[in-house]
Amino acid sequence: MGINEYFYAEEVDKNQLDELLNQAWRHFGHYFFRYSSSDDGEKEQTVVPLRIELARFQLSKSQRKILKKNADFDTYFRPAFIDEEKEDLFFFHKQKFSENRPANIYNFLSENPAKKPTQVYEVAVYNKKNELVAVSFVDISSNCFSSIYAMYLIRESYAKYSLGIFTLLKEIEFAKEMQKDYLHLGYAYSEASFYDYKKGFSALQAYDWEEGIWKNFKENP
Repeated sequence: MGINEYFYAEEVDKNQLDELLNQAWRHFGHYFFRYSSSDDGEKEQTVVPLRIELARFQLSKSQRKILKKNADFDTYFRPAFIDEEKEDLFFFHKQKFSENRPANIYNFLSENPAKKPTQVYEVAVYNKKNELVAVSFVDISSNCFSSIYAMYLIRESYAKYSLGIFTLLKEIEFAKEMQKDYLHLGYAYSEASFYDYKKGFSALQAYDWEEGIWKNFKENP
């Protein structure tokens, strides 16, 4: 029988969050969840929680190119907050989804994300006109970062910057600076899917649902 569990919490401290992340829990706002399979109505897919062991992480050649290409952007790491600029960016970003399009940014964050239910920070990326072009949100626990959501400008002129990958690479950078052990990437699937870009990072570990432990990731064991 598969795992499909959830609960609601007003507040979770850093040590409690570590314990939850270690058992492959995630959360959107106050809603915490974990599940081992997903059914899109046509087929059932096996969920693969992924995390990066930061001490072993190494940039790939393509990831180095992304960092170099985006060096002129101004990037800020700070407590997360929602304002009109981010709500507008979310509205345009969500147009990329043809199915299960989220209603608003509060599908993923609380109204006070820096404090409730966990401590959430953001990686905010601005161009030279001081326009917000990308932002990602991460939980910070005692030992880990955990990516929650990323959004960016959907414009042809920005496609070359790979902004979603860029914010994730900056999350890794900040997590290592804060001497964290892991960065949790959320879920991918055993089968091919939109989330396969997560499998392209080095030092990956995957959660084994049967044994309840993390193992070095092998896409085709």
